[in-house]
Amino acid sequence: MSPDWSRYKVSSTFSGSALVMRQDDILFDRQQGYANRAERIENRTSTRFGIASGCKLFTAIAVCQLIEQGKLAFTSTLGECLTIDFPTFDPAVTVEQLLTHTSGIPDYFDESVMVDFEELWRQRPMYHIRQLRDFLPMFQHEPMRQERGVSQYNNAGYIVLGLIVEQASGLIFSDYIERFVFKPADMTDSGYFSLDALPAHTALGYIDHADGSWRTNHYSIPVKSGADGGAFVTAQDMAKLWNALLGHRLLGEEMTSRLLTPHVKVNDKGVHYGYGLWIQLDANRHVFKYHVMGYDPGVSFHSAYYPATDIVSVVCSNESDGAFDLMKVIEQKAGVSS
Repeated sequence: MSPDWSRYKVSSTFSGSALVMRQDDILFDRQQGYANRAERIENRTSTRFGIASGCKLFTAIAVCQLIEQGKLAFTSTLGECLTIDFPTFDPAVTVEQLLTHTSGIPDYFDESVMVDFEELWRQRPMYHIRQLRDFLPMFQHEPMRQERGVSQYNNAGYIVLGLIVEQASGLIFSDYIERFVFKPADMTDSGYFSLDALPAHTALGYIDHADGSWRTNHYSIPVKSGADGGAFVTAQDMAKLWNALLGHRLLGEEMTSRLLTPHVKVNDKGVHYGYGLWIQLDANRHVFKYHVMGYDPGVSFHSAYYPATDIVSVVCSNESDGAFDLMKVIEQKAGVSS
């Protein structure tokens, strides 16, 4: 028996948008909290939310598209596909290793040792970060972090992939994604926006403090990011992305299958990484879910596709946490818990 979503109550502390769909059938659709607290503008279906690292899937799709076109190869090395100099990097680093976080290159934000993303902008103001090349001074001349082939989540690797997309396509990275990922997926409300020029219907990100005060995240994240995070999407647009990807409207069937393949084992709990997304296997080694997630100050995001039930879930929040807890509750409600 299908669960009765009409009686489901979202936690009163959640701020954002949550959507659960099975193909074109909306099972659950809820918006709550404020997109703009000062003006008391509520979050709506049309509200766009930042999704941080959830954008890495868009970058991976773009790279795979260019490989399908013969402009790149998974085995292409940095020296073969970029004119930018990386004097301390292993010259044998490949596109595929960048996609799977096994390149070993230094990271500008090492999540294994740094917990405060805001620390990055104390020496290098965030308003200087407006294009992918602006990230380069933060890691370009640093030594390799580890040997190639070792799994270690790496944001800088996706910045490099974005630069590869720019050189191979001749387009600014965000323009490429909007034209060749968002448009064919019918993601008409999504885009890469600058924090100092946000369009209408875009949620501000909020950072709450223990004393009850709050502030926006405008001085806590790059003013415009890109290949490793930075897009704004509606929950419905993110569901459209899954449908377009799984329906082979973004990549051919063979390339889609390769993107969704568990390439790297991350831990002993069934977690693997494909290209730009996480893959959770169940006890029988079957895929329980494909998912993406993102966390920044003032941003919390989870979205997943569950192949056994053909369900897509999206949780966008304009606060620093909340998406993970709601996603787990949705999985239990939908009967798709691992």
